[in-house]
Amino acid sequence: MSGSAALEYGFPSTHSTNAVSVALYSLLVLRDNPSIPDNQRIIYIVLAALYATSIVFGRVYCGMHGFLDVVVGSILGVILALAEWVYGPLTNQWVWYGTWVAPVTMTLAILMFVRIHPEPADPCPCFDDGVAFAGVVVGIEVGQWHYSKTSFGWNTPVPATVPYSFQSVGLVSTSLRFVMGVAIIFIWREVAKSVLLRYLPPLFRFIGRIGLVLPRRHFIDAREYKSVPSHLPDETIPPIGQLPRMIRRGRSDSVGPQSAADAYETLAFRERKRRESLGQEGMSPGSRSPVRSPLGQENGNNNVNNSLGGYVQQQQQQRLKEEEEEKASEETYEKQERDMLSQIEKPRVRYDVEVVTKLLVYSGIAWWAVEGTPILFELVGLGAGQPGADK
Repeated sequence: MSGSAALEYGFPSTHSTNAVSVALYSLLVLRDNPSIPDNQRIIYIVLAALYATSIVFGRVYCGMHGFLDVVVGSILGVILALAEWVYGPLTNQWVWYGTWVAPVTMTLAILMFVRIHPEPADPCPCFDDGVAFAGVVVGIEVGQWHYSKTSFGWNTPVPATVPYSFQSVGLVSTSLRFVMGVAIIFIWREVAKSVLLRYLPPLFRFIGRIGLVLPRRHFIDAREYKSVPSHLPDETIPPIGQLPRMIRRGRSDSVGPQSAADAYETLAFRERKRRESLGQEGMSPGSRSPVRSPLGQENGNNNVNNSLGGYVQQQQQQRLKEEEEEKASEETYEKQERDMLSQIEKPRVRYDVEVVTKLLVYSGIAWWAVEGTPILFELVGLGAGQPGADK
């Protein structure tokens, strides 16, 4: 299991939420299209069921979640799929035909969700992925709203449709559009990230001085550092320079605990097994010392007082031995705890400006995808024809 995947755990299982919501929404779309042949319909239903069940039970099989995690995550996925099915078209109509209030309201709501996102116990990619996803949604909503108001987009099948036809564009122009679009995304990411990491810390320090700081766990406050490295790693989209190395290197598996939660879970398991082993040894007949009766006499020559004295001394020695074993066990446990925690890879320093930086960078990526590059393609002659011709 990869190191990042080993950290993707928690309640509820968002993998289950995503899988169930996608599968259920696909089935709702299938139900709404009666023209699909029955044999194809059966294939789609089986594929949707396999997709959802393989991911949900796979999370349990891999030990990443318990049954409660995946059950609640699946229920949440059902709720989200039904909500999108019922209210999604209304929301789209509001964004396409509404005023600037629509994208602003959507943006503020998403920012609120980012702020109230639960803080994970360990540095977890779930928060970074959530921020990136939120940024993409903001960029899409803003881009679609504005693009639907221009003369570049088509209204068929829905407003803000990017004009494209392979017959009119051709293979060469399509390939150029692909290369140009990917290049723009990487260039935007590098430039925007460098600029934001340079100019956001002073702004955050000013906000902190007037008492509007919003601290977050695992992130250093801007008042505690002077500068931010210009090239911070990004687990969502790697820098261009890392792509060749990622292609050449083989698949690596993580060994040992990947977080403090993993370490303490392993230690608790070992401690439970140790106590069970000691309990079994204590109950086994061979491990018990024969206890002499206080009134018994082995050869008839010892009196009662000698028997009682020997019995008490034997019990004291047994108790002393148990205390020494318990002390040695505690020392062993503490040593195992230190060794286990030392195996955990120390997370890199995280800066508070990274949250806003990621949000803005991925908002820009989504905007370029739904509005920026389509307009640019039309302006440089890589579009599907005259802007607005099929509008």
